[in-house]
Amino acid sequence: MSDRQVSRRHFLGRVAACAGALSVLPRHVLGGPGQPTPSDSLGGALVGCGGRGGGTFGGLGKNVRRLASCDVRFKRDADNKERYTDFRRVMDRQDIDVVAIATPPHWHPLISIAAMQSGKDVVCEKPLTRFVAEGRAVVNAEKRYGRIIQVGTYGRYGAIRDKGRVLMHKILASGLLKKSPVVHIARGGLKVKMWSGYVNPKPQPVPDSLDWDMYCGPSPLRPYHPHRVGGTHRGYWDYEGGGMADMGQHHFDPVQWTYAKDDTSAVEIDSYAPPAHPLACGMWGWVELKYADGTVFVMDSREWGKPYDRLEPHDSVSLSDLSEEDQKKVQAMPDPEPWPSFEEAVKTRKKTGGCAEPAHRSAAIMHLANISIRVGRKIKFDPVKEEVIGDEEANLLVHQPMRAPWHL
Repeated sequence: MSDRQVSRRHFLGRVAACAGALSVLPRHVLGGPGQPTPSDSLGGALVGCGGRGGGTFGGLGKNVRRLASCDVRFKRDADNKERYTDFRRVMDRQDIDVVAIATPPHWHPLISIAAMQSGKDVVCEKPLTRFVAEGRAVVNAEKRYGRIIQVGTYGRYGAIRDKGRVLMHKILASGLLKKSPVVHIARGGLKVKMWSGYVNPKPQPVPDSLDWDMYCGPSPLRPYHPHRVGGTHRGYWDYEGGGMADMGQHHFDPVQWTYAKDDTSAVEIDSYAPPAHPLACGMWGWVELKYADGTVFVMDSREWGKPYDRLEPHDSVSLSDLSEEDQKKVQAMPDPEPWPSFEEAVKTRKKTGGCAEPAHRSAAIMHLANISIRVGRKIKFDPVKEEVIGDEEANLLVHQPMRAPWHL
């Protein structure tokens, strides 16, 4: 048979092989009716249209058309986009490829999981979760459904472009460092007082424009008060975790990567704070988190009590801290590959810098710190089982119940 002569059987076999290969590609890569190719715009939806909503949607990329919006307030967008109050209606739509989530954090995990389950890629505001166990559920969903997720902190993208931080990352990742660094992550700038909640506020009527039951969602259905909605929602354990959870990930995320802690959590967490209120986030002084390798992260609020003075910082790590033989081992380690942007990741199916596992571990720093503050004592944590050791009260804050019918 000549090069130009192809039998019908051979041709059909080639077609079948190609079809099998194409079947594993994401829907929007193939194109077709209602399925744009990467060169065309993707269909996007925004869930949570107030506050950070517009900026979060922008994180989806330049070639995304906003086809749907979802918010617990009933008013329509000024540009008259289709509007929902229940995010599940968004997940039912086949013309939505990517979803931006800018709700309060108590909704982040369930909406992220639902989006990935329905075949959509996700940009989610930080923090990824409200409590630790939710994070593992999101990580599992990312793996199970093969989706792209990017959590809205990008500090680590700057860290991976910094040669000094890259070297520190390699030294810590090598496991060859004998001394343990003490990293003072934050000295102020955590908005602790700003995002403290009201204690025993007088209940008020629910506005007609608000679906209060849907707003509360998996969290307890409390009496309505306007301070629980909008940016001040951060002051209540039901929805977030005060200034720690609001600002923490900006501080923690690049440090967590630099010191090679993306796949683990602290094993001992101690704090200095007044007695915590069961519903309203309040003041605290400092938190100290110690890892199994001896590394210590410290957050000092500078907003309550005496400043942290237990351990002096010594966070500078260099090759001179290693033996000559170990220096050669680190120098032989390849530099980490830069992470793609969310837009690039959707096309290439490579994980972003803020994918589920590191985003979960960053959120866990905040949650463990808040658990120690709430129970008023040092806690010990197993970073593999992701459970507090020997303290059932504290462990209940790792695995918090959800209000029916919502569940992980």
